[in-house]
Amino acid sequence: MKTNYLLSGFAVMALGFASCKSDGEQKAEKTVDSYEKYADSVSSVAVADAKTNWAAIEAEYSQRTAEAEAALAEFKDKAAAEARIEKAKAKYTELKTQVDAEVAKTATAASTTPDRKQVLRDSYFGAGKIGEDMNFSWVNKDNILKVYNDFYNEFDANKDSYSREDFDEIKAMYEALDAHKNTVEKEGLSSRDNRKIAELKFKFAPKFKWERMGAKAEENADAKK
Repeated sequence: MKTNYLLSGFAVMALGFASCKSDGEQKAEKTVDSYEKYADSVSSVAVADAKTNWAAIEAEYSQRTAEAEAALAEFKDKAAAEARIEKAKAKYTELKTQVDAEVAKTATAASTTPDRKQVLRDSYFGAGKIGEDMNFSWVNKDNILKVYNDFYNEFDANKDSYSREDFDEIKAMYEALDAHKNTVEKEGLSSRDNRKIAELKFKFAPKFKWERMGAKAEENADAKK
């Protein structure tokens, strides 16, 4: 009988200790618990996946952090609760540092990788002469034959190394040059130069068509492997 009384007494004491926490503190305890679990979950995410979904992760982290910090007001032992929150924050910060490093690495790689289209423009017309706007204002009646001749020679020398995307860019450059030729003709392009340009175009057109078809066929074959 005494044993039963003792057990009942302990139970009452336990209930008494539990009741020492207000509803607000119990709710705050759950909020901090949830925050800790969230930090554990986030810290286990692979850096590559975190980088892809970083905006969503950061937004949820900010919201949960605000909720956890607001819950501190309900704790009697704020120091212990703050320590738990700071420990959880450290896990997030560690992941953020890794993600930031990966983003910086990607940005550096992108900045050091030359733009393939610009590489082609430079090889066909000279460094910096043609940009994305395809402005051929520097081409006139005195140099247009040389421009066409250099274009043909560049293509003929490197045609076997081009990808389908390269051929698309070469086509765009060639069409832009052709469009500008109409302007040059009005400026007094000589009949002799015009004939020579026509000869170059006659040689270029079928060769370009054939090589481009070959590149597309190779790409399709690779896609089926």
